[in-house]
Amino acid sequence: MQANTDRISSWAWIVTRRVKTFATMSAVVLLSACSGQWATDYDAPLDPAVTRTWRVSSVEVMVPDTLTVSDENSFAPSVDIVWHGDPPGDRRAQISAIIEDAARRATEELRGGRRVSLSVTVAQFHAVTPIAVLRAPGAVHNIIFAAQVFDAAKGTPLTQPTMIQADLPALVGEEAFAAAQIGQTQKVRVTDHLIAVFKGWLGIGPDVRGTFESVGR
Repeated sequence: MQANTDRISSWAWIVTRRVKTFATMSAVVLLSACSGQWATDYDAPLDPAVTRTWRVSSVEVMVPDTLTVSDENSFAPSVDIVWHGDPPGDRRAQISAIIEDAARRATEELRGGRRVSLSVTVAQFHAVTPIAVLRAPGAVHNIIFAAQVFDAAKGTPLTQPTMIQADLPALVGEEAFAAAQIGQTQKVRVTDHLIAVFKGWLGIGPDVRGTFESVGR
């Protein structure tokens, strides 16, 4: 009787493993089918002769309540906000802090006489999940937001609202593990990329616009 029970348990374990393996393979195949072109893109960079007269006195990041959020650890959750680069918590607050930090660091060299404020509204912040890092053949941090500069004293707009796409190839597998070992975590890489994007848009750094091919959501 015990032998039969052991055989049943063994078969149950094998079936469960095969189902999980099949589900993972199916998800990877589905993800691979989502291969496409991604971009870092924005309108022509602002005139540095103008932006270098600015001094950014405030940065406001808005994450609309209408954006959907998920902590689901699947390959590509179909939501607007996916972020696992910080401990579990308020994901809206976490990505707001990342973008604000990047914007402040990008603009700290602007020491002009005109005080301005930078307003950022997030449209999408879809980073990668732990299972995608572990098992996906490739992945993308898909980040989109609108940015606008205002005169800090008068509140008048100095730029038009600009949609900025700041996609970044994500590291997966052994490459991701090796990068994390030297401090290049998902959060560090995303923040550094956003700094470069803000600098490029403001005309105070290299123009980082470009496209790349990868699998992703």
